[in-house]
Amino acid sequence: MGTTAELFEEPFVADEYIERLAWRTPGGGSRGGSEAFDPKRLLDQFVNHIEELKMMDERIQRKVEKLENQCQKEGKEFARKVQELQKSNQVAFQHFQELDEHISYVATKVCHLGDQLEGVNTPRQRAVEAQKLMKYFNEFLDGELKSDVFTNHEKIKEAADIIQKLHLIAQELPFDRFAEVKSKIASKYHDLEHQLIQEFTSAQRRGEISRMREVAAVLLHFKGYSHCVDVYINQCQEGAYGRHDIFEDSALLCQRVNREVGDIFSSPEIVLAKLIQNVFEVKLQTFVKDQLEEYRKSDAEQYLKNLYELYTRTTSLSSKLMEFNLGTDKQTFLSKLIKSIFISYLENYIDMETAYLKSRSSTILQRYYDSKNHQKRPIGGGGIQDLKERIRQRTNLSLGPSIDTHGETFLSQEVVVNLLQETKHAFERCHKLSDPSDLPKNAFRIFLILVDYLCIEHIDYALEIGLVAIPSPDSKNASLYFFDVVHQANTIFHLFDKQFNDHLMPLISSSPKLSECLQKKKEIIEQMEVKLDTGIDRTINCMVGQMKQILTAEQKKTDFKPEDENNVFIQYTNACSKVCLYVRKQVEKIRNSMDGKNVDTVLMELGVRFHRLIYEHLQQFSYSSMGGMLAICDVAEYRKCAKEFKIPLVLQLFDTLHSLCNLLVVAPDNLKQVCSGEQLASLDKSIQHSFVQLRADYRSARLARHFS
Repeated sequence: MGTTAELFEEPFVADEYIERLAWRTPGGGSRGGSEAFDPKRLLDQFVNHIEELKMMDERIQRKVEKLENQCQKEGKEFARKVQELQKSNQVAFQHFQELDEHISYVATKVCHLGDQLEGVNTPRQRAVEAQKLMKYFNEFLDGELKSDVFTNHEKIKEAADIIQKLHLIAQELPFDRFAEVKSKIASKYHDLEHQLIQEFTSAQRRGEISRMREVAAVLLHFKGYSHCVDVYINQCQEGAYGRHDIFEDSALLCQRVNREVGDIFSSPEIVLAKLIQNVFEVKLQTFVKDQLEEYRKSDAEQYLKNLYELYTRTTSLSSKLMEFNLGTDKQTFLSKLIKSIFISYLENYIDMETAYLKSRSSTILQRYYDSKNHQKRPIGGGGIQDLKERIRQRTNLSLGPSIDTHGETFLSQEVVVNLLQETKHAFERCHKLSDPSDLPKNAFRIFLILVDYLCIEHIDYALEIGLVAIPSPDSKNASLYFFDVVHQANTIFHLFDKQFNDHLMPLISSSPKLSECLQKKKEIIEQMEVKLDTGIDRTINCMVGQMKQILTAEQKKTDFKPEDENNVFIQYTNACSKVCLYVRKQVEKIRNSMDGKNVDTVLMELGVRFHRLIYEHLQQFSYSSMGGMLAICDVAEYRKCAKEFKIPLVLQLFDTLHSLCNLLVVAPDNLKQVCSGEQLASLDKSIQHSFVQLRADYRSARLARHFS
């Protein structure tokens, strides 16, 4: 049975239990064990073990029944004890109820007795107090103060209480009969008040917060309590401004006073508010006046900088003070204090801001033009010369020589950055110093000044000069720099647009001024675009004129009709080489000067005019067989140059021109076939015919017959 108990080790698993039992039985293991497997022996062992288990189960069952019976007996005994305890608890609870009723009865009697005693004692105390006051009043009548309370300085608190009551009583007495005693009481009243204030002052200098609190509590009922607060405020500020930074010193002062004022006065928020009012109206107002009045009439720039910094630091100080308890509406209280300091400076702020910005912008521009030794031309003045220049900039008519600016664009990013920087500072000051209701209107005034000096006086003026300086198409060796003007004008306007979005928009985004600003900006853009388009168009005309001059000077009639057809070795003509070199330089210049879709637009226009020039140029010559081959080589080189435009239309035009040039060399029998080919089929017959007529052998009856 002991072996069986060992087999029941936790955790119990039936399969493992059977395996362990079989393993323990001799001959019951695997066939590979030390003994041979004996099934009969194993069966007998299982049968015996089952009998043992049955006997074990019976013993355990008897033990369980015994324990259950014992548990039932103990449960009944516990229930009986709980019932007895409940009965005892009910008896105790009844006793507690009786005791509580008795205590309530006694308490009621005591309260009634206390009310009766108070009813008797209160009149008695009043009578005693009245008797004491009459005694003290008699001393004032007699003119000699004998009581210890008036002669002992340590009892100043009791004396103050008595004299305060006597002072109130004296106010009710008729003046004619009690004038002398009223005067003595008033004198003593003021004397004690003065002593208390001195005591408070001394305690404050010694740093005795508890004594200050006691004296302040006594003075609270005196008329001089406000003077006590004033003394406290004045002494708090002694030595508080030693850092040479009045705003930092003021913040530290208020923080220090805020920590201690609640331990001294019964209404600390009133005292702290009065201190802050004193700091603003005395210290800060004097400091602001000294800082601003010195520059108000002599140095507008420094005045505006000081005003902005002082106002910013004052509002920052106000924000720090918002965390203190200053009463119900501390926001309004602090706003009024700030307004009282700066109202005289903010009323005409925007007038001074705009006047300074105009003066400063004018100085920046004039300094730049002086550095270039340039006297600004009166653009749009209405004179004959102005009329000529305006006609020239809109047409190709030659009305006299154009001005020579020696390649100067009269645009400066340094000037622009300075103008934008000044305007940025103006916007920042405007945002901080303007009344919220006036902010959009003031910002719009600053924006108009920026438009006037940057867009009109600088960019627009440079465009006008650039237009006047563009030479006529027939000028020789003309210097074309208008694309430099375009490039710089675009760059500058991007800077202008960025400031518009970053600094102006936040100030006007929720006001009607937004539409006015956007409209003004649109007008400026359209005005500049017209002049840019005009200048680019006239510059392209000049480029084409330069190409035409190269072709006229370099292209010879013998290029396409050589005397010796068998000794021609050049790949393309010298005129073609120089024109392509010139065109490539212009294409590179355009790419460097323009951005976005503008590059493709300008290159397309130049490419179309370039094609027209070459087309008309080829129409001027008569071509032999070898000359036609040279023309095809020239056009192939032109087409290679056109590829650099990266404009499909331009390349297509030169492809077609190249196909037309094939008509100059194709055999007469194949002429019709070539004309009906893919490249030329869509062209008008007259265009095809015009090229065929350029052939030197066109007059032959055979060629005319084949073409017809």
